[in-house]
Amino acid sequence: MTGQCLCGAVRFAVDEPFVTATVCHCTNCKKISGGAGTVSGRTRTNAIRLHAGEEHVLTFQPVEGTAKSFCGLCGSNLFGGGWPDSEWTSVRLSALDEPLDVRPEAHLFVRSVAAWETLPDDGLPRYEIRAED
Repeated sequence: MTGQCLCGAVRFAVDEPFVTATVCHCTNCKKISGGAGTVSGRTRTNAIRLHAGEEHVLTFQPVEGTAKSFCGLCGSNLFGGGWPDSEWTSVRLSALDEPLDVRPEAHLFVRSVAAWETLPDDGLPRYEIRAED
């Protein structure tokens, strides 16, 4: 799989299939996405290779939660889960070049869903925090 940021400065490949895909509605993901949250595929960090633009990738570590990485030129949200220092990384599916035939497995942090938001009636399990909590 290949992906890139909006301006194309950062390009990457993911060499292994995702072990899971989830929709995260935590307050951090809502803020970095500008919407209802992020949809990500989880893979081992060492399965991600940057092909271009490593110097443009910036990482922000919020007080709570894991580090979020994005393109410093266009602001595209690329990776979460603590990349590049964690064993596992969340790759934003919106950054992939081709849509995947993958369905998220769960909605996480639904405790952060605002009163004006409507979660889809998609039959996916919903967790107040994370699936393992």
